[in-house]
Amino acid sequence: MSAEPENALEQALRLAAQAPAERPAFIRALLESEVLVIGHGEQHLGGQVAAGDKLRLQHWQKPDGTAVLPFFTSVEVLAQSIEREEQYLSFNARALFEMTRGATLVLNPRSPYGKEFVPHEVEQILAHGSSCSVQKHVVQEPTQVLLGQPKDYPDALVAALTALLAKHANVQQAFLALMHDASRTPAQSLLVGLEVSGDAQSVLQDAGSVATDTAPQGMAVDLVLVSPNENSGISQHFYSEVEPFYRKPKSLWARLRGQWA
Repeated sequence: MSAEPENALEQALRLAAQAPAERPAFIRALLESEVLVIGHGEQHLGGQVAAGDKLRLQHWQKPDGTAVLPFFTSVEVLAQSIEREEQYLSFNARALFEMTRGATLVLNPRSPYGKEFVPHEVEQILAHGSSCSVQKHVVQEPTQVLLGQPKDYPDALVAALTALLAKHANVQQAFLALMHDASRTPAQSLLVGLEVSGDAQSVLQDAGSVATDTAPQGMAVDLVLVSPNENSGISQHFYSEVEPFYRKPKSLWARLRGQWA
């Protein structure tokens, strides 16, 4: 892909391969993009697909023999990936995922940057717009949990979340703790506290996706919304005992006002 100018989707793919914080944006861009698949309709209407036409899409095989459906971000990338001229069809990526449910797809195979999508990941993307679904847990009664700081600090997780949260203007602060909730699991987990103004759903979805990709192996990550106005529980612990790993940068006006105060 380096020999040709990148289109917007190819740029998003490259950034996502290089930085976990860019992956949620890549998935959103992908679902809105047109992609190419090697194949044709049985009626061969000059590259067009007639209503009700049966499609013949070309599958490739991985070294282990697993069948995958290749798809591509542009004609240029497709041409670099094949050895002879092939017919191809254009689809919206979301529509392609919907019509090939159960299949494993690979975006831009044989290119410097690519992405494999396994069936359960495709289902998550179609349902939630993300490769990770956030499972909501509601505490039904007062529960005692143990909170502390992890002995081995998850630097990769914190760095990725810091980069991600800077993209969400409504995130004010973020905290990290090690949690043991014996009522749910005997294992410890990492707990990320997020102070968010307004709607937090997209923040939780993106942070959950990035946390899944960057958490230490075998370590679960829980997300919780916190507020400085809460004087008890987890919020109180974070605001009184823990230094935030992320703070929303002050605006230029706020910094200037602070200098003159």
